[in-house]
Amino acid sequence: MIVLGFDTATPATAVGLRLADGGTLQAYDPGLGARPGHATRLLGLAAELLAQAGLKWNAVERIAVGLGPGTFTGLRIGVASARGLAQTLGVELVGVSTLRALAAPALERPGAAGGRDGGGECAAVAIAVIDARRGEAFAAAYSAEHGGIRELVPPGVLAPEDLGSVVEEAGRAAREAEAQAPGERWLAVGDGAVRYRDHVEAAGVTVAPDSSPLHRVSGRAICDLAVSADARGLEAVVPDYGRRPDAEIALEGAER
Repeated sequence: MIVLGFDTATPATAVGLRLADGGTLQAYDPGLGARPGHATRLLGLAAELLAQAGLKWNAVERIAVGLGPGTFTGLRIGVASARGLAQTLGVELVGVSTLRALAAPALERPGAAGGRDGGGECAAVAIAVIDARRGEAFAAAYSAEHGGIRELVPPGVLAPEDLGSVVEEAGRAAREAEAQAPGERWLAVGDGAVRYRDHVEAAGVTVAPDSSPLHRVSGRAICDLAVSADARGLEAVVPDYGRRPDAEIALEGAER
């Protein structure tokens, strides 16, 4: 199945194109500065990957999009673009958790099919952390399970000092599920793990080096997760903002 997948939940734009043989091409725009390039770069990056593969848009069989949690503007652009493409091309649409996609490469064993987005030993448990701004973080925990991924702690928004609670809850869930063996490696990934490194490491979890590609949401992971997901109607694929929009909170305050 040929899948075009992308994620715009963070300031970076990640795009992946899964080919019929299971290989994946990727493109990434770091979104440096205050203005992410989702609106201007997303479709261009997708077109570049199709051209690299020698394919046309009508070869795509499924569109996959990261649903967040993440930035409001980025998620709106990503989901709207995914809906538009799926409708225009007449193909299936799948939504994927951004945090799950962030954790997936950290849980892969080196040499796994499709390639690995980061080097080194695979983790038994991955803590995925995205900078939510406002001095908060979106976080969830996952472990590998029979070729798939088990959610140990569902996505939530927390103050940095509360990230340790995710680690504690993940430990309890992992023990109950027998998802790890004593001494196995835990790894935190994502721009939130980098920003709040001190809080995460204080909870006893290693944070990948700042330069590690594991801190990026992977276009390949979005595509891989989408292959086994159920396709849904366009209106059923909606952003997971993870919390209320700033504008809504401001309006509520003004009305008091």
